[in-house]
Amino acid sequence: MAWEGWFTVLVLIGVVAALARELAGADLIVMFGLVALASVGVLTPAETFQGFSNPAVPTIGALFIVSAGLRETGVLEDVVSRVFGGARQERPALLRMCPPIAGMSAFLNNAPIVAMMTPVVIDWAQRHALSPSRFLIPLSYAAMLGSTTTLIGTSVILTVAGLMHTAGMVPMGFFELAWAGVPICTVGLAYLIFVASRRLPRRLDPAARFEEQRREYTTNMRVDPDCRLIGSSIEEAGLRHLQGLFLVEIDRGTHIVTPVSPDEVICEGDHLVFAGVVSTIATLQRIPGLTAVEETTADLEMRDRRLIEAVVSNSSPLIGQSIRDASFRTMYDAAVIAVHRNGERVGGKIGDVVLRPGDTLLLQTGSGFLRVHRNSQDFFLVSEFDAPSRPSRGKRRIAVAVLAIMVVSVVSGLLPISIAAFLAAGGLVATRCLSGAQARQSVEWGILIVIGAGFGIAFAMEKTGTAGQLAQILLVTAGPYGPLVTLAVIYAATLLLAELLHHAAAAAIMFPVAIAAATQLGVEPRGFAMGVALAATCAFANPTTYQTHLIVYGPGGYRFADFVRVGLPLDVLCGAVALFCIPRAWPF
Repeated sequence: MAWEGWFTVLVLIGVVAALARELAGADLIVMFGLVALASVGVLTPAETFQGFSNPAVPTIGALFIVSAGLRETGVLEDVVSRVFGGARQERPALLRMCPPIAGMSAFLNNAPIVAMMTPVVIDWAQRHALSPSRFLIPLSYAAMLGSTTTLIGTSVILTVAGLMHTAGMVPMGFFELAWAGVPICTVGLAYLIFVASRRLPRRLDPAARFEEQRREYTTNMRVDPDCRLIGSSIEEAGLRHLQGLFLVEIDRGTHIVTPVSPDEVICEGDHLVFAGVVSTIATLQRIPGLTAVEETTADLEMRDRRLIEAVVSNSSPLIGQSIRDASFRTMYDAAVIAVHRNGERVGGKIGDVVLRPGDTLLLQTGSGFLRVHRNSQDFFLVSEFDAPSRPSRGKRRIAVAVLAIMVVSVVSGLLPISIAAFLAAGGLVATRCLSGAQARQSVEWGILIVIGAGFGIAFAMEKTGTAGQLAQILLVTAGPYGPLVTLAVIYAATLLLAELLHHAAAAAIMFPVAIAAATQLGVEPRGFAMGVALAATCAFANPTTYQTHLIVYGPGGYRFADFVRVGLPLDVLCGAVALFCIPRAWPF
């Protein structure tokens, strides 16, 4: 292998290591690897960026817009509001929830479905005295299982379809993957409903735990006429960085000040509402002129405040920065009350917490936060407690018709998916089912960068012979046992990478290896391509490598081990079904 091949291997190892250690966002890491290959001449400028012209990349972007249109018009809300029906117990609720979620995920991007459903599930569970953690992992998994049945269910399968197009293979049919996807989805849903419940934890969601803490440690301090703090700002009064204490709001009788700016001036008669630990509250009460006011929890809950839950996305500019350094309050006009990670509240001063993807932020905000940031790419989920959003329903029939026309035109062969998706997206904007600004905000640009750059790295692996060499190494151990064992090894390797990296990146890396292995074995490579698509999609054990897992990770109060305990058996189960179905649907 020439030096170009060794350099490609080095870049590949670096990309995998950086993704596994989460040194930066997946889009930045994969793009850096691609540019590194171009900088030494392994790829020409045209070859470097040809992946971004692959039809799969703009198609995925258009499908994000289609999903957003169905969300904004209330179509998704109409469906999810009927999911639970009269269910009152866990298993009947899972039985009513999982199949519809899987069905919707076959035709829409699964991330907005999970984002829309998460607050609905939490609200339903709390009203029936059940733990949301019993439902949110099944919600994410059901959405992923459903997306294995069609071409457009997930960006991962569209990534493989794009790689097949680049390799000159016959395009993937809209329902072609259903030969293996439907059995996988059926078996997987049965596992979630009848088996996984024994392995799921019972925990309060972070918001509920925070509310319990807040009810336990809330105090209302009145500023008397002789208080020395009158006329001072919150910062000057030393109330900005109290250890273990947070100034929730200032009650001025006629209105509530929340979130409280450090420059806010303390006035006579103000009621300062604090939440925090008892020891700090006791210290606060020793300040002359601050008098504790008897006020019940019920009184506090009647105040006009906004408690917002937001999950940090893996493309957020907040990642790697502390809340203070990111100027969170200035940027979002909101105060972070608590941060939850791995199912636990992060200790220490809030301002010193360095944010990671999947962190759940509990925010005290003004009334306009939800409207402004609901579609922000900085957060996977933005929801207000006890105040569900009410999207416009006037255009929902148009949105459903647009989706149906798109699917029929692709299935019938009238239009390729790339053209049909753009026509559908344009139709939703033209009929004002969503605005142009909402359409732009709905596109997950980070995912498109990962996919486009992944195509470039995959091409470099083919061009330099790296894919062939890796396939040869694989065949030394698995080849003598036949194509099925070789496929099993490729499936396992793809699954491992998907659990460690971004799912689409794993597909892009393993696709050329799989095709090279099939070619060297002298068998039809289509089944190997389908194996890569399914393995990269059906990875359930790591909550940090796929967006639907990250959406439910914080709100469910989960720990990393919860996903391993529930997801690892599902990984094995889906792999077994896939390896049974693939040779029969796509003979070697």
